[in-house]
Amino acid sequence: MNVTETLSQGLKREFQVVLNAADLKTRLDDGLQGLQGKAKINGFRPGKVPVGHLRRLYGRSVMADVVQNAVNEANQKIVADHGLKLAFEPQIKFPENKDEIEAAMEAKGDLAFTVALEVLPKIELADLSDVALTKPVAEVPDADVDAALERMAGSNRSFSNKGEKAKAEKGDRLMISFVGTLEGKPFDGGTGEGIALDVGAGQFIPGFEEQLEGAAAGETRTVKVTFPENYTAEHLAGKPAEFEVTVTEVQAPEPVTIDDELAKAFGLESLDALKTAIREQIGRDFATQSRRKLKKSLLDALDGKYTFELPPTLVEQEFASVWSQVEADMKDAKKSFEDEGTTEDAARGDYRKIAERRVRLGLVLAEIGEQAKVQISDDEVTQALVERARQFPGQEKQVWEFYRKNPQALAEIRAPIFEEKVVDHLLGQIKVEDQTVSREALYADEDAEGSAEAKPKKAAAKKAKKADKAEDAAGEDASA
Repeated sequence: MNVTETLSQGLKREFQVVLNAADLKTRLDDGLQGLQGKAKINGFRPGKVPVGHLRRLYGRSVMADVVQNAVNEANQKIVADHGLKLAFEPQIKFPENKDEIEAAMEAKGDLAFTVALEVLPKIELADLSDVALTKPVAEVPDADVDAALERMAGSNRSFSNKGEKAKAEKGDRLMISFVGTLEGKPFDGGTGEGIALDVGAGQFIPGFEEQLEGAAAGETRTVKVTFPENYTAEHLAGKPAEFEVTVTEVQAPEPVTIDDELAKAFGLESLDALKTAIREQIGRDFATQSRRKLKKSLLDALDGKYTFELPPTLVEQEFASVWSQVEADMKDAKKSFEDEGTTEDAARGDYRKIAERRVRLGLVLAEIGEQAKVQISDDEVTQALVERARQFPGQEKQVWEFYRKNPQALAEIRAPIFEEKVVDHLLGQIKVEDQTVSREALYADEDAEGSAEAKPKKAAAKKAKKADKAEDAAGEDASA
């Protein structure tokens, strides 16, 4: 096998591989001889089928295996001889001349093909001795715990009938039935019976609840509203509708009592235990947000330390992923780039920078992790997979089997585990100081320029930094 490098341009490489006809014939004969002892053909005793007969029956099939093995061998040789790290699987190109291919398949001519590669850049790790980070930390305010208690009590409160002539006020609960029409015709999903509506809670279409204030039991009102432009049902979005609403009962909220009985309603033995649980939950959410901000600061520092050529295909794939999300968000919001004060070309440029940043930081973290010998245990992957399966109640088994049978999907489970362990490694190498901040400061600047794992969430494309929101952003705390 003769391998010749024909292109070395940036991170792109191409090699010409030639396997001469004599070598092809030897490999074909070896394959047929191996088949001779296994083939069962009528009229021949086991192991006695002539090689010539096997060649007529299975020659092309065996030669196909020979060619595939030759391609694999060439790829391995190229990577090993040149010390390359591949960004993607090699692209193989065979001659377009059919006669040339036929000659090779019959071992009467040389087999020549091209191997095109895109390699990862060599990354020299930067000195981080001058990096010092601040980790924002916040104490859980008593007011947050109290507010959470109030909401929990409110969600668990009882309502009682106000009486036949009582009129609905904000905070009351109405039992209603309704029939909705578009241009005088009923529409799917526009009717309801025995529906509970809390006046002022914003549960229904904007303007719906307000028109029922002052209604009494037994009263029927015509409620006129317009569905929001971004309404989930596209056939209703932006359209005016009328609802004939009958109020069957007006209920007033009972006073809220925050005591041990409330705690027991939520499975805890006392009010103190409930307060402790709420404080711990908010504290965990604060810690998650604190970690996210510290990680972003770390990635920003890394981004400023590295400049190197990026694999074009990696960038294109990352940009395609980002841009598809942007377009989907813009469509859902029914907005154009002009609505956001920009143009599609400008937005593409901003989002391409995001894609480049994500690829660059991803490669840096991978190199740091490799040199630090960061390992992921099977138990860690299993636990992460269990957590993923739990996100699909009733389908846990199917989700589990899907990931176990798809290495690429399983790699998506491993990747964030690896990244977090690399981040932990880096944070152990640099100076980190805690800085006490308020809750508001901790959650401020949520739209700041994101990190390697960032994923655009906003429909707007005013600035890249306003769209690159971290995938691992903390969930809302118990008081949110």
